[in-house]
Amino acid sequence: MANKKKVVAPTAHWTGAKPPKLKPDQIPNHVAVVMDGNGRWAKERGMPRTAGHEAGEASLLDMVHGAIEIGVKELSAYAFSTENWRRSPDEVKFLMGFNREVMRSRRDEMNDLGVRIRWVGREQKLWSSVLSELREAEELTKSNKVLTLNMCVNYGGRAEIVDAITSISKAIKSKKIKPESITEKNFAKYLYSPQMSDVDLFLRSSGEQRTSNFLMWQSAYAEMVFLDVLWPDADRRTLWNAIEIYAERERRFGKA
Repeated sequence: MANKKKVVAPTAHWTGAKPPKLKPDQIPNHVAVVMDGNGRWAKERGMPRTAGHEAGEASLLDMVHGAIEIGVKELSAYAFSTENWRRSPDEVKFLMGFNREVMRSRRDEMNDLGVRIRWVGREQKLWSSVLSELREAEELTKSNKVLTLNMCVNYGGRAEIVDAITSISKAIKSKKIKPESITEKNFAKYLYSPQMSDVDLFLRSSGEQRTSNFLMWQSAYAEMVFLDVLWPDADRRTLWNAIEIYAERERRFGKA
């Protein structure tokens, strides 16, 4: 019998901060994060925008550790949107290379923590070297069960729905499915990551109050929390704060 893999515990926060004591049903299963404010953080310090993205890497890593500590099972990070291609060529080039290097340098750490990495996004236009690193990270971590980290690279909510409809249309044309058989449940099978659970908590940093085309289908009943902290200044305490806000809300899912 093969030896069971030993999972490393998340590191403690440098301040000694501990997660709030909440009941299990008050902890969101799936948290989606829009990592906003990198550019403004850098501008305030007279630094290039790329410096903000670099500083934001530590925030995501700390949030992964904090998610494990408090018991979140799925975390989705908006790393590069389909709209981000409109940014300057230099910034796009940096972000592509940065995402590639983060996957390369951090996948072993994520694997040791028991984190399963999953790429979610559109293959079209995505650098082959970035896709290769994402696929390698997926393969390395595919058996992990502590936390699923969805790296949403070249992702857009509208693009995902359009691509799903395109796939369904092809399936109808080839008579694999009938139009009248389409339901919300089997529509979701055509999304980029059918196994992704619905988002419980949607967190955005920087104080901006919009979803920016992120996980539109999956976030239909998510609780929205917008915090006025620039992403490089965020860490696991930011996540825990959002979860405390989430825990105070009553989720009715359309019921009275």
